[in-house]
Amino acid sequence: MKKISLVDIIITVGVIAALAVGLFTMKHFRQTADKQIEATSPITFQIFLRGVTVTGDEFPIKTDDKTFITIRNVPYTELTVTEVNSQARKTLSPAAKSVIVDDPSQPALYDAVVTVIDTAKITKDGAVVGGNKIKMGLPVTIEGKDYRFNGTISDVRVTTDSKVEDDGENNNIG
Repeated sequence: MKKISLVDIIITVGVIAALAVGLFTMKHFRQTADKQIEATSPITFQIFLRGVTVTGDEFPIKTDDKTFITIRNVPYTELTVTEVNSQARKTLSPAAKSVIVDDPSQPALYDAVVTVIDTAKITKDGAVVGGNKIKMGLPVTIEGKDYRFNGTISDVRVTTDSKVEDDGENNNIG
């Protein structure tokens, strides 16, 4: 009879462990990824763009345009822009008492909030888009034919409608 070696013991333990995991999954003691998805729903999320330099007459991102989004340096897809709010960088005026005015030292520097809409898988941890959990603070890049800006997600909302209500306050440059 042959002597049992260490390699034989390791292979046997590995096969037994794999069978145990399979059994627990089959008996629903262990959840698989497809069981964690609770629903699929449209979501809107806002992307905050800080310190965007634009020397042209108007802000390059427009409402109802398509923008390509990259999440954590992984290209995702093209999404519809539902709202754009851009404002010139502000400063406190020392001449007027506590009045906030456009910063004359940085005339081409803007802060913007871009709202986009997508369909997400809703889990108990939040919305998942393109394999990424969409949460505030997540770094993203938005790109169009004339621009590429880096920003962070500043708000995430699960919606019941496919469109976000527009309040008519799109503050574009120009």
